Amino acid sequence: MNIRRRTWEVVEASKSGDKVSFVFDIVILLLIFLNVIAVIFGSMQSVQERWGVFLNIFETVSVVIFTIEYIIRLWACIVDPRFSGPVRGRLRLAFRAMSIIDLLSITPFYLPFIGVDLRSLRVLRLLRILRVAKVTRYYSSLDLIKHVFQSKKEELLLTTVLMGLLLVVSSSLLFYCEHPAQPDAFSSIPATMWWSVITLTTVGYGDMYPVTVLGKVCASVIAILGIGMFALPTGIIGAGFVEAVQHKREKQVCPHCQKKLF
Repeated sequence: MNIRRRTWEVVEASKSGDKVSFVFDIVILLLIFLNVIAVIFGSMQSVQERWGVFLNIFETVSVVIFTIEYIIRLWACIVDPRFSGPVRGRLRLAFRAMSIIDLLSITPFYLPFIGVDLRSLRVLRLLRILRVAKVTRYYSSLDLIKHVFQSKKEELLLTTVLMGLLLVVSSSLLFYCEHPAQPDAFSSIPATMWWSVITLTTVGYGDMYPVTVLGKVCASVIAILGIGMFALPTGIIGAGFVEAVQHKREKQVCPHCQKKLF
């Protein structure tokens, strides 16, 4: 078998029951989760002081493995009809969402080697946690989430626009109601948007609140509207999952008699 094709089958798990591909997926998944755990605990000063050297070595080994995986994918992808062409095919793969995440997750490690290690750019190292998004490549069932959001993108866009409109209207109303009484807290409409966000999301930190009668009335109506507005996208996504699961069940057939299972 062609080495390039076999390599692509392993890294993309295109053959069901392939033991080599299964082991490869397990190793990469384990490495991803260990890296995320390392990022989380590495932010603790006590852990960094005691295990900092080990974490750095683990980070180096992980980045080398992820870099090799990324290069291998670019090298072998041209056997796939979707990425045919030595240049255009590889560029098409490189600009896929998962490939961009792969690149972003390893780039911060190499910044010091090219002379870019400014203090402000060190925060990019936190992009290592994006590796957890690569899990979707190895679990086909997680594609259901992507399918739901794609099928309901128009409805979700509409509710997002409505929520943005409600945010602007509510912050404007409260500004004109409360600014004369609390010029410091409700100093401008953009500043009042913070109150609108925490009210519409029912968080209510209490750092900003109306004191006038008219302001309290408006705030009560806005809070009630906020519950309904944020229930809309929840209902849309829930309905999308139900439709997707039903569609998936309708496609399932018995491997022996070819009859539908549901």
